[in-house]
Amino acid sequence: MHWARAAVTSVRNRTRIGGCTAACALLLLALGGCPASRFTGGTVHGDGFAFTIPPPPAGWRQIAHNQAALAFRDEPHRGLVLFNAHCRVDSEDVPLQALTNHLFLTFTEREITVQEVVPFDGREAMHTALRAKLDGVPQRYDVWVLKKDECVYDLIYAAPEPGFERGLPAFGEVVRGFATVPSGG
Repeated sequence: MHWARAAVTSVRNRTRIGGCTAACALLLLALGGCPASRFTGGTVHGDGFAFTIPPPPAGWRQIAHNQAALAFRDEPHRGLVLFNAHCRVDSEDVPLQALTNHLFLTFTEREITVQEVVPFDGREAMHTALRAKLDGVPQRYDVWVLKKDECVYDLIYAAPEPGFERGLPAFGEVVRGFATVPSGG
């Protein structure tokens, strides 16, 4: 975990990793790894999953990584947008709340402001908004967790104040346009 040590050191030094704040880099680590995916024509294809999103806003820049199926940096608001999927996992019996809580195990001072189960892409998803610290760095998060067709999908927006409130509407538009599609394998 050489990369993990570098990320923790960067948080302490308040430096940036690949255009992402160190807190964002640690969030990528918290999500865990996922298989390589490709993003073409609004569709993300990965190992056993595929999903579509609408065109990202002009201020979002796709970033290279190996910890999420798709990630963007919301440049104007200093935010991070993550789309992740894990398939063929023993998730059918795991409640949405437990899957959501798992994303934030290493966070401190968690304050959940919204937590609701809502219809999403033909299923139910858990939508959670919270404030939390990751290695002492405060951020706000908007999180959607969906279980569908033996896959768990995580859609996450993270940004510091006050950029979070300004960047959240664009993330909401992309979330409303999210849809799983047959993976073709």
